[in-house]
Amino acid sequence: MTEYLNVGIIVNTHGVNGEVKVIPTTSDISRFDYLKIVWIEKDGKLTEHFVDKVRYHKNFVLVKIHGIDTMDKAEELKNCYLKVDRKNARPLDENEFFIADLIDCEVYEGDVLLGRITDVLQTGSNDVYVVKGQKYGEILIPALTDVVLNVDIENRRIQVSLPEGLIDQ
Repeated sequence: MTEYLNVGIIVNTHGVNGEVKVIPTTSDISRFDYLKIVWIEKDGKLTEHFVDKVRYHKNFVLVKIHGIDTMDKAEELKNCYLKVDRKNARPLDENEFFIADLIDCEVYEGDVLLGRITDVLQTGSNDVYVVKGQKYGEILIPALTDVVLNVDIENRRIQVSLPEGLIDQ
């Protein structure tokens, strides 16, 4: 399992005091309200930082990171991912999973391997698993309780019952 989870990507600076503008990549934007520590991935390396302040502006989250006090320092963080480690991730509800844990899980209908999850689309009403395999190519599977029967993250296996007409036999 991935030890660090993406919560946003820094896309720009904001103001002259080192604030950064972040596009959230988490399904729960309110998780930024409780963010105390973040890990920033830059050039393949992770560094730990304390969060001084968080506020919201339009569709962005503005984050003041401790020790980043100038626009020039903030500029160096553009296009870097903000991450949290698992112990600081928000607790999940029942039948809720981190996208990072779903990626590369094998998806089966009965004993038939449909493929592996390559992406999860967040549509608003329900997530959609993008599954790629040799037999059917790419399949979009709605993450609904009557479709996704079992998710076993530990064994990287998901059992589904596809709705009629989803794939051509």
